Amino acid sequence: MTKFADLNLSASTLKSIKRMGFEEATPIQASTIPVGLEGKDIIGQAQTGTGKTTAFGIPMIEKIDVKNPNVQALIIAPTRELAIQVSEELYRIGADKRARVLSVYGGQDIQRQIRAMKKNPHIIVGTPGRLLDHIKRKTLNLENVETLVLDEADEMLNMGFIEDIESILETVPSTRQTLLFSATMPDPIRRIANRFMTEPEVIKVKSKEVTVSNIEQFYTKVSEKEKFDTLSRLIDVQSPELAIVFGRTKRRVDELARALSIRGYLAEGIHGDLSQARRMTVLKKFKEGRIDILIATDVAARGLDISGVTHVYNFDIPQDPESYVHRIGRTGRAGKKGMSITFVTPREMGYLKIVEQTTKKKMTALKPPSLNEALEGQQRMALEKLVEAAKESDLKEYYPLAEEFLGSHDSVQAVAAAIRVLTKEPDTTPVDITEERPLPSRGGGNRGGGNRGGGYKGGARSGSRGGSSRSGGGNRGGGSRGGDRNRTGGGRPQSSSKRKSYNNS
Repeated sequence: MTKFADLNLSASTLKSIKRMGFEEATPIQASTIPVGLEGKDIIGQAQTGTGKTTAFGIPMIEKIDVKNPNVQALIIAPTRELAIQVSEELYRIGADKRARVLSVYGGQDIQRQIRAMKKNPHIIVGTPGRLLDHIKRKTLNLENVETLVLDEADEMLNMGFIEDIESILETVPSTRQTLLFSATMPDPIRRIANRFMTEPEVIKVKSKEVTVSNIEQFYTKVSEKEKFDTLSRLIDVQSPELAIVFGRTKRRVDELARALSIRGYLAEGIHGDLSQARRMTVLKKFKEGRIDILIATDVAARGLDISGVTHVYNFDIPQDPESYVHRIGRTGRAGKKGMSITFVTPREMGYLKIVEQTTKKKMTALKPPSLNEALEGQQRMALEKLVEAAKESDLKEYYPLAEEFLGSHDSVQAVAAAIRVLTKEPDTTPVDITEERPLPSRGGGNRGGGNRGGGYKGGARSGSRGGSSRSGGGNRGGGSRGGDRNRTGGGRPQSSSKRKSYNNS
């Protein structure tokens, strides 16, 4: 494996990459970064989730001159959500260099975006409709762009953006470096590459092959507000020895860890905002069995080598199938059986089909357990403890008290009382879990601006307890602090981060 330290990167970029928790480059990163640093045009054929944002982001950040106030790099993305995700990642990569990143997309006050443009961002991430709007208004000057990226080009083709992209490309200097990433290469994408790129180097990365024969895969269709109670009951019914719960955001991880602890489970979370020492402490406790449930983001779980995980709960279905494969691969190791349960909201069922196509295995529908079923699960677990104790323990010292008890109670009553004492009854303590917006629909939508396109959020915060993420524009050194600070992938506006108190339903 290639390490980032071996790629001849600047000290500031290496520092940022280390803070993000990355040490080893993914195949697309190891192949793309050296070629990108040479300034060559690149066609990258890779699925979402292979690490391509970092693959094009590192050479881009390395090239940025922070003393130059002009826009030096442009990334065109098909959707608002991807623009937010990419800008967050670029912000983190360029944090120590103090590169300023701004995301622009339709559906928001364009005047805010215009004001943010005046703060001299170095990198613009945008959707085609809103980028064209700014170009026509002359509020976005692309004459000094040195790096251009077309991200998920086939998705932009599916959404009818090809003409918009060609119009944008006409305004960017022909001497630029161009990087095009696409999961597939249909003819219209090839024609764009032939017309606008110079002797591009083609880099192909195959999707990971996954063996899931020893992992039972289930999904449960559940509304966002019912997710946590469903998770609690599944844990009560299934009694996992060691379980990992995956959440989409750092805030999600913090809230789940807190809520599970309130309800009496031994649970802790890890995510990118925690110090390396803290993460190692939590992982050590998990490996030693001092906590039963680990809650993690995809980034924090990268490269985890933990044996004995019996259950993986995807509290939020991942946006790309590669992440799903990575998640469920935490269980079913060393020839042992594993189980994964993915929570899917009604509006996210399309992502379930994509995951099934990737793994070539249909998931089994699982009916969410009721409160009574959760109680029965805990009772059976208590009975198993009694059976094990009866088999393995020398109980002679307890016989006198047992005989005394049986003198005034019948045997069934005695065993029932023992089970009752050992049973952890389902807890219905109210907990606070912020509702997440469902993942964006795949393809479709209105052309140009609209809700699919863009909009400048002007610093709206999502209220994450896990640390604020400065998507799309922050600069600690006093540059463009606008952009969107919403969470990766979900792109949640401020108004949708209302908190709700959940009880068992």
